[in-house]
Amino acid sequence: MTVPILGIDVSKDTLHLALVKGESRPQKKTVTNDATGFAQLQQWLSDQQVGQLHACLEATNTYGQAIATELYQQGHRVSIVNPARVQGFAQGELSRTKNDSADAATIARFCAAMQPKTWHPLTPEADELQQLTRRLEMLQRMIGQEKNRLGTATVTLQEEIEAHIEFMQEQFTKLEHKIQQHIEKYESLNQALELLVSIKGISTRSGSQILAEISRWKEFRSARQLAAYAGLTPQEKQSGSSVHGKTRLCKIGNAHLRRALYFPALTSLRWSPPIQAWAEQLRAKGKTKMQVVGAVMHKLVRIIYGVLKSGKPFDPALLMPNP
Repeated sequence: MTVPILGIDVSKDTLHLALVKGESRPQKKTVTNDATGFAQLQQWLSDQQVGQLHACLEATNTYGQAIATELYQQGHRVSIVNPARVQGFAQGELSRTKNDSADAATIARFCAAMQPKTWHPLTPEADELQQLTRRLEMLQRMIGQEKNRLGTATVTLQEEIEAHIEFMQEQFTKLEHKIQQHIEKYESLNQALELLVSIKGISTRSGSQILAEISRWKEFRSARQLAAYAGLTPQEKQSGSSVHGKTRLCKIGNAHLRRALYFPALTSLRWSPPIQAWAEQLRAKGKTKMQVVGAVMHKLVRIIYGVLKSGKPFDPALLMPNP
């Protein structure tokens, strides 16, 4: 028996739904993205005589987390997919209509055809850590933006901007302390962080941010899968004898994780002799500065996976200079 498919197009305030049962045309409905709308969804599914279903939505923002968790807790299978996959599927169908209702139906057809993997929510402690570290990342960007404004602001505004920077820096320090306290409450998080900071270049701050994004690292069967999740696998562009594009990082992955790895990669390039020797080999092969940094980020992901999987602190002697 075919399980009904529910495609969900998510916005901040609204959920556009497309329910597909068997070969029938999708049944559509729109509800609010809150507890009231969730209750209306359940009543609608009951009226449609739907028991278990496979729900699918795009991983575009945090607005879909609540409905995904709600459906998961009710025993439904839930998939959260990269929107690029759905977009590619729609292009393959030569879809011409673009609106929220049509998007929900496209997501439902994609789910039925591709059967994406099941999503599992983060544990409460991992979810809290991720929210805290992403807030820290946002504060860091805001401080940088204000410092940039300070250089071009009028004298009248400089005092106000400086006061705002000082306030945000205080919040940043408090949030860092809160993150450390949170990690210390949970043995699994604390042990994982100790392993991460044993790697040259990873500090407590960057280690916390990395851990927040890979708390489910055990779901990855290999270091390469984890690198792909981060969007750090090479992407080659070549066709026939005339198209020879530069090899670049794929970047279809977790941007938060990539940003958390950037400064550890720079630190490794500065202070780790094996990484320096390897980077020199890459430069000799014509790699650009950013290509070298990307390669070091990729290598760090592999080291991180190995350290977490072994449960042992990083041994620099194991880091060979050859690729």
